[in-house]
Amino acid sequence: MDVLNEIRNLRLRIAIATILLSCLTFGGAGTVRANSLTSPGEQPREQWELPDEGSQTPSLLKTKKAIESALPAANIPSNLPAETETAIGVSPTATNAPTATPNDAAVPLSIPEASSNNDVNEILVASHPAAVVESLAINGPSITPNAESESVAVRTIPSLEKHRPQLVQTPLPGQPAPPETEQQPERLEDSTPPSLPVPSRTPSTPSAPAPSGTQATPPTLPAPAPSGTQAAPAPDPQVLVAELAIDGTQDPELLNEIYRVISTRAGRPTTRTILQEDVNQIFATGYFSNVTVLPEDTPLGVRITFKVEPNPILNRVVIQTIPQREGEGVLPQEKVDEIFQNQYGKILNLRRFQAGILRLNDWYKEQGYDLAQVVGAPEVGRDGTVTLVVAEGNIEDIRVRFFNDENEPVDGVTRPFIVTREIELKPGDVFNRQTAQRDLERVFGLGIFDDVKFSFSPGSDPSKVIVNVDVNEASTGSVAAGAGISSASGFFGTASYQQKNVGGNNQTFSAEAQLGTREFLFDLSFTDPWIATHPNRLSYTVNAFRRRSISLIFDEGNPDIRLPNGDRPRIVRTGGGITFGQPLGGSPFEQSPWYVSAGLDFQGVSVEDSRGDRSPRDELGNLLSFSDSGKDQMLALHFGASQDLRNNPFQPTSGSLLRLAMDQTIPVGSGNILMSRLRGSYSYYIPVEFTNFTPGPEALAFNIQGGTIFGDLPPYEAFAIGGANSVRGYTEGGVGSGRSYLQFTAEYRFPLFAISRFGIGGALFVDYGTDLGTGSDVPGKPAVIRNKPGDGLGYGLGVRVQSPLGPIRIDYGFNIDGGSRFHFGIGERF
Repeated sequence: MDVLNEIRNLRLRIAIATILLSCLTFGGAGTVRANSLTSPGEQPREQWELPDEGSQTPSLLKTKKAIESALPAANIPSNLPAETETAIGVSPTATNAPTATPNDAAVPLSIPEASSNNDVNEILVASHPAAVVESLAINGPSITPNAESESVAVRTIPSLEKHRPQLVQTPLPGQPAPPETEQQPERLEDSTPPSLPVPSRTPSTPSAPAPSGTQATPPTLPAPAPSGTQAAPAPDPQVLVAELAIDGTQDPELLNEIYRVISTRAGRPTTRTILQEDVNQIFATGYFSNVTVLPEDTPLGVRITFKVEPNPILNRVVIQTIPQREGEGVLPQEKVDEIFQNQYGKILNLRRFQAGILRLNDWYKEQGYDLAQVVGAPEVGRDGTVTLVVAEGNIEDIRVRFFNDENEPVDGVTRPFIVTREIELKPGDVFNRQTAQRDLERVFGLGIFDDVKFSFSPGSDPSKVIVNVDVNEASTGSVAAGAGISSASGFFGTASYQQKNVGGNNQTFSAEAQLGTREFLFDLSFTDPWIATHPNRLSYTVNAFRRRSISLIFDEGNPDIRLPNGDRPRIVRTGGGITFGQPLGGSPFEQSPWYVSAGLDFQGVSVEDSRGDRSPRDELGNLLSFSDSGKDQMLALHFGASQDLRNNPFQPTSGSLLRLAMDQTIPVGSGNILMSRLRGSYSYYIPVEFTNFTPGPEALAFNIQGGTIFGDLPPYEAFAIGGANSVRGYTEGGVGSGRSYLQFTAEYRFPLFAISRFGIGGALFVDYGTDLGTGSDVPGKPAVIRNKPGDGLGYGLGVRVQSPLGPIRIDYGFNIDGGSRFHFGIGERF
């Protein structure tokens, strides 16, 4: 009986299979064309012709229902329509949010990144079209904001991480973890797919964007709760794509771009992962503000429609600063238009637009606006105007803070306004690194601080900053004393005092005194480098003095002519004056090449011997003073101007320096002297590379100078020629003295080697000077009676040692008369 039952069952199965096969093969007549869409570049696939649903034969309809009823995993409800559309979408700014209704507001645009193959979310699909529709109906679609709402006038791009523009890949909704009590889905034999857990419809907080320059971490599926036996992960179900369409744009460029990046093709199977990757890739093109997937069940499979919303056409980009300022910010509109010009009139591409934002930030950095950056959410208007919000880094306040050597806060001596008046940056300005660097150099150049630096504190407004000027005050006072003996002064003592920050006002006072058994000399000086209320750095110096020196006019030569008592003539000057000076320029913070000065002084000049007795004539009876009394008085006006174009005031290798001066005496007092003196000097520097002893600057330096005197001429006011600062190779004043003079020097300066901080350089020089034949025009003819040549040529070599005091100059010069000698000095001659 068992065998007979088995045979009957087998025959029954064969009969049922034959009937089903016949229905599937010969189920109906008539055809309806269902064309497959092909992407650009693909050959059209074969066109299948099937009857529409209304013309299907009863047997085919019954067979279809039988097949559908055989798929319990699909769980198709009885009230589901035959064809149902459900959107599978991706929101660039939210995750796991419900599908937007037509009244929902437009969502912010984001700048997407191309995702990896793993950066996807589950898209619920089944192996049968009806199962696909049912799964979507049960589980619900992903976030699908409605971009067609007319109630929103402006779209915005989300805030950029850390207030800096960067590429942002908006995280996509992830699959929620199944409940702990969830049972594993039943598996049907053959091709029946497992059912998938229903996603939660509760909106979640969007994930933070990945840092700039890094790949956004794709969301991962949570592991199911542990149970008795861990089931293998369900395979990603596939469905056949019958048709593929793009909705929302007819622009050929955009269509080609979409087809280029998606992998879904008509006539090929697809999965949830593939569709999600395609959505990500479409977003990553940067052309679209919203992308959704609309699956539609068809007899041959699923019709996939990518519904896209292109960005508007970009017409203009404008900058809005925070806090808002009157007029333009530091970034001119012309520069903004230059950066985005090639994007104007085209559909806004967020990737290219992001590159433009980076160029804006680069411009700020190149111009020194280190605190400026594009922040917030740029707004995209319906007219295609994008407003970029920029925090430029406005200065709320500038504060001076004093610290000691241990970096501890202390009370400073210097008045704060002495520091802040040197700073070009002001409250309300945008912080600029280049301007700040110049400000630091000016503050340090005051000479009253050991260290100066900037620091920052947050302002009351997050878009503002407080600039702190942190200074470490230097020791500004000095005292010195000494004693000695000389043939001129006998026993003497000296004392000096200097204070470079009087009253904390950066004013300098210095006093020197020498008291001997025969005389008393002193020199007092007070300088204010910037009169407080003057806008252009007007300075003044007041001085009083009693000085004594050996006159070069009455020294050297052959024969050596002295006073009747055998002493050398000494010039003693007693007096005082005031001098004002200021740079010429519109701003006190700009380095002006021109500087002018004017002053007035009065001095009494006497010719004395070593004991302090006046001696108006020498041993030959020649006049030594203008008044023939041995004492003259002069009231003089002084005017000066200079133009400094050197690249370095201490070791120039290029540029030039021009100096002009005029002295005009007023005929008052003893001697009633009326004299006009003109002087001028011009130096020029050329960089060269002649030697390779050691790395360092080389230069050819040239100087020409001259002067003349009109009117009365006291003998001691004549121009002396020869010596360390004139024609080297001669004694001081050994070439001559005259009413006029002309002098020329050429030097080649080069480095030799460096020892620790002290560099050693060399120099080759040639000097020439002449009194232009005016030696006999000086009263008493001091140069003529001493047989000075009146002109001379010197040449030689020298060594320059860099020291804290400046270059120490040691020269050895030869003259054309066969003589030679060493010369010493501090600093270069010119």
